[in-house]
Amino acid sequence: MTGTDERTPAEGPEPGGYAAARLRLLTEGARTGPPRRAALAELTDDWLAGLFTAAAGRPQGVSLVAVGGYGRGELSPRSDLDLLLLHDGSDPTAVAALADRLWYPVWDLGLDLDHSVRTLAEARRTAGEDLKVQLGLLDARHVAGDLGLTTALRTAVLADWRNQAPRRLPELKELGDERAARQGELRFLLEPDLKEARGGLRDATALRAVAASWLADAPREGLAEARRHLLDVRDALHLSTGRATDRLALQEQDQVAAELGLLDADVLLRQVYEAARVISYAGDVTWREVGRVLRSRAVRPRLRAMLGGGRQVAERSPLAEGVVEQDGEVVLARAARPERDPVLPLRAAAAAAQAGLPLSPYAVRRMAAGTRPLPTPWPAEAREQLVTLLGSGRPTVEVWEALEAEGLISRLLPDWERVRCRPQRNAVHVWTVDRHLIETAVRASALTRHVHRPDLLLVAALLHDIGKGWPGDHSVAGEIIAKDVAARIGFDPEDAAVLSTLVRHHLLLVDTATRRDLDDPATVRSVAEAVGTQSTLELLHALTEADALATGPAAWSAWRGSLVGDLVRRVGALLAGEVPDEPAPAAPTAEQERLAIEAFRTGGPVLALRARSEPVPAEEPPGAPEPLGVELLIAVPDQTAVLPAVAGVLAVHRLTVRTAELRTLRLPEDVHDGDGSVLLLDWRVAAEYGSLPEAARLRADLVRALDGSLDIAGRLAERDAAYPRRRGLLAPPPRVTVAPAASHHATVIEVRAQDAPGLLHRIGMALEKAGVRVRSMHVSTLGANAVDAFYVTTGAGEPLPAGDAGSVARALEETLRAP
Repeated sequence: MTGTDERTPAEGPEPGGYAAARLRLLTEGARTGPPRRAALAELTDDWLAGLFTAAAGRPQGVSLVAVGGYGRGELSPRSDLDLLLLHDGSDPTAVAALADRLWYPVWDLGLDLDHSVRTLAEARRTAGEDLKVQLGLLDARHVAGDLGLTTALRTAVLADWRNQAPRRLPELKELGDERAARQGELRFLLEPDLKEARGGLRDATALRAVAASWLADAPREGLAEARRHLLDVRDALHLSTGRATDRLALQEQDQVAAELGLLDADVLLRQVYEAARVISYAGDVTWREVGRVLRSRAVRPRLRAMLGGGRQVAERSPLAEGVVEQDGEVVLARAARPERDPVLPLRAAAAAAQAGLPLSPYAVRRMAAGTRPLPTPWPAEAREQLVTLLGSGRPTVEVWEALEAEGLISRLLPDWERVRCRPQRNAVHVWTVDRHLIETAVRASALTRHVHRPDLLLVAALLHDIGKGWPGDHSVAGEIIAKDVAARIGFDPEDAAVLSTLVRHHLLLVDTATRRDLDDPATVRSVAEAVGTQSTLELLHALTEADALATGPAAWSAWRGSLVGDLVRRVGALLAGEVPDEPAPAAPTAEQERLAIEAFRTGGPVLALRARSEPVPAEEPPGAPEPLGVELLIAVPDQTAVLPAVAGVLAVHRLTVRTAELRTLRLPEDVHDGDGSVLLLDWRVAAEYGSLPEAARLRADLVRALDGSLDIAGRLAERDAAYPRRRGLLAPPPRVTVAPAASHHATVIEVRAQDAPGLLHRIGMALEKAGVRVRSMHVSTLGANAVDAFYVTTGAGEPLPAGDAGSVARALEETLRAP
């Protein structure tokens, strides 16, 4: 046997003495938080050590061990005592008698006790069979008796845990997932279980176990503080209720808040949610790393056998400028310079969400530390990347939380701080205010095909409840905030006004539809006056549905949807009036006219690239939205298949089309004899990553595309086969409609689809195949959404018959739906 514990309490305190000392410690208030928990654990240690010495003297081969929460020294006022009487098996009868003399005094004081009596071999065997026992033993701490025996237990248990970690860690994660499914998310619940809910104390303990395995470690920033805060709340809950409970019930929250010196229950819940969010995020990152390590360990032996040894370097695949995928995560490219690229956080986040991949916490931390603030107003690229992030569907949530974990969201949107982790004391709501806003954006992303301005819908979804961080009516406060945020992130005054209207009236449709008489003309008229325009009504309808779906299952139903739809139809009819014809095209600029004349005289395409840094021409109105990328001007003698040819060449060169216009320009009579029609294309393009190609290369490929010698479809298919697109998010299906009475001179076909390389080429090919002429077009990419309008005619220049127009739209939609 090894030596015994050197601790020699003269005489353990009597039960009454311990009880009195315990009561003084818990009621004096001189010590709170970690000092009080440590003092309570030390007081209990001394008492139990005294009982042990009084019962057994100084025996060898037996020790008293604290495990679980008591082992960690985290004794709350009503915590049970987790104890193990460890022995070498030499005298079971004496050990049983010793156990009785230890357990009965504990029970006599009314303390809850979780106890066991085992040999070292039995403890290891039980731990191997029961994961919860093994987790408790990882925190084993010596209290009394044979110190060497306790040390042997700790050494053996830790060694077993590390050896068995590849098998036990997946089991531990499964236990956590099952617990979360039962108890829910601590950071959103109005009556959370501080221990069992996801992001609670049980998860924090699991992260300690993962760290002890040496396979992975949790992000440590704020984790200890979050755990400490939840323990403080549990202490106050025990003291205020006098019960051993972990559930923070509504009727007890004000009392717990007062015990902690907080203003009210809302402040208490917000702090609990903030702590839970830190633990939940740390858990997400840690379990992702565990999965990566375990997959790597499973694959490595096979790779070594195939490659003859050597270290395998993880492949890096580009996603956007300065952003790459590596080993299932989105990380920064080696050449990325956050300190010189203020848009990088949004670009990385948008790329991650679009690819359905997590953002590396190390990349986020680096961007948070090194990226300088965006200018005010934001550059257009930053606004577009925000819209892309918001429109990415379910993956947006995880990426947003990664940015928020390092404080980037509040730096980008300072008003976010007031709604972050803010509770909603409404049984209908299932989320905190901030999470509800993100959930609304997720729901709105599925409705982007139903509106002309998906970017305004997504930003309105993000901001519609932003006023809940201020006193008074949150819609009124939110209107002011939304207008300010819209201007800050670079929307023009007209768009900012629309956004503020949407936020101000985001409850108008559902409140009116469910509470007012829709047959009363005054009801419809009041809504029409508040909304103002048909396009705003369209956006408000989509926002209303997204908001309700994001609130909870009780907030939306087929009945409510039908009522709102009926109201929208009535208001739309009132607002419709006389639909204006297609606006007359603006007169060509001097540069456009020069290119058109040169194209006519040479008989081939002529193009020019104008950098974004050049001054905006006088023809553009003041306050026009800042262009994206560079302007690409192309003039081509009027002929068929120009649209798919130009779009295909740009796709081959990895150029993203942000906006595009096509129109027919008739040259002055002194320039031509006969038909002097030239197609003029004015597009804004940006490189997916890297630099733009030279204009001469673009022109050469365009010439080959027009004469049929460049196989665009083959080039794109070859590239897609070499670099298959990631699955990422499941985007809403494309939607192609015919706009009724939109123009007297042409048929307007509207396309709303997920932006993708080659999309405009596919649309152009489908329209060519349908035998229609594209008279003009207006294409825009808003975030990840393409919103395009094509004015098409028959070969004779007439609008399509109604039946033919519907057939063209259906055929185009089927083409875009095909993989």
